[in-house]
Amino acid sequence: MGRREQVAGRMADAVVKRLVVRRLADVRDESRARDVVRRILAEDLLAEEKLDADARALLLDHAKEIRDSASDYRRLFSLVRAKLAKERGFTL
Repeated sequence: MGRREQVAGRMADAVVKRLVVRRLADVRDESRARDVVRRILAEDLLAEEKLDADARALLLDHAKEIRDSASDYRRLFSLVRAKLAKERGFTL
């Protein structure tokens, strides 16, 4: 099991547990609910990883220009990532 799956699994456990304990959802099959939440979270984490990779690739394509302009890479990465997320309808 990959790291993304492990993180998604832990998050799913916590989410389902809170929903049940606080009685915010009527969960009949907690195991199935955890699996569904885990799958959704894993897909979301994968999409975010792809977004980050695409942002890095775009910045790499313009590395010389970035170096010449003395821009802050982290700030540019954050801006590019936010722009790509908005274009793709992805909420960060």
